[in-house]
Amino acid sequence: MAPAPSERCGKGARVVSQPTVAVIGAGSWGTALAALLADRGEEVVLWSREPEVAAGITAEHRNPLFLADVDLPPHLRATSDLDEALAGVEVVVNVVPTQHVRDVFEGARRALVRASVVVTCSKGIEAGTLRTPAQILGDLGVAAHRVVALSGPSFAREVVERFPTAVTAAGVDRGRTVLVRELFATDRFRVYSSDDVVGVEIGGACKNVVAIAAGISDGLGFGHNSRAALITRGLAEISRLGVALGGHPLTFAGLSGMGDLVLTCTGGLSRNRAVGVALGEGRTWAQIAAETNEVAEGVHTSRSAHELGRSAGVEMPIAEQVHDIVFAGADAHDAMHALTGRSQRDEREF
Repeated sequence: MAPAPSERCGKGARVVSQPTVAVIGAGSWGTALAALLADRGEEVVLWSREPEVAAGITAEHRNPLFLADVDLPPHLRATSDLDEALAGVEVVVNVVPTQHVRDVFEGARRALVRASVVVTCSKGIEAGTLRTPAQILGDLGVAAHRVVALSGPSFAREVVERFPTAVTAAGVDRGRTVLVRELFATDRFRVYSSDDVVGVEIGGACKNVVAIAAGISDGLGFGHNSRAALITRGLAEISRLGVALGGHPLTFAGLSGMGDLVLTCTGGLSRNRAVGVALGEGRTWAQIAAETNEVAEGVHTSRSAHELGRSAGVEMPIAEQVHDIVFAGADAHDAMHALTGRSQRDEREF
């Protein structure tokens, strides 16, 4: 069980030694985080949009759609009733895909605002509004000091298999950030704290776009040189955007920046990289989407990051090419050559 943090939450809020937790979103990552917390002895309820998932977890202690071969803690509760999931909880953990965060929580504003801490684990930028998950929660009435973003290099399967993992928890309120750090920490799941919510969210969102690009390169049969170039220059454009939006430059050299980028661009469990490989092999996004129930956040984020870069006056050439391949039917081979054919410049040009 998580000990009470040494620092108290700000704004007069009370910190409880064993908070009740609602994990909203029962995909792979939500299931993994709920299992991690339940294994620590926390009182956890996991909400799923699909009633069959909630029923499967309750009856069989397994999620029938995501990580279906993983035995879940027997005391982990599940429900498809959002009001029931949020009733009386101290900590809400948002693991809903970014494009659905607003819709899911719109009717649950009161419960959301009542929670002491809202932890957002979604990685993306909302289409149209160009808002990050923390900003969407703000639109729904959650004060910024109550939000903590959790992000970093962390495949869900490796977390439930207890492989050593490290992530970052970022919040503007020190007490709540430490509470989240201690709540999730185990001997195999290390959590570092930060106050750079903007940087952590931009890194977590945009690395998925670069992972699609890296997958496209692999699907085209390009080698390790090409992948390394995409990772490195991808980090450069993510950093440019993040700093322009108020993030700290060093955040992008950390777990939620370079760490998550390397994992997602190279790991065999990366959904975004897998989408890129399929695109590089000549398939369309419509064909790929029809065959999976997993969400590749980088697809929609490629459009949002491209638009956000334009509004901030930041060049995002990799995001632009991924956007054109996915949404405009651009030829993947031509798009990759468009990147290497750009005008020469200083490496540290910002």
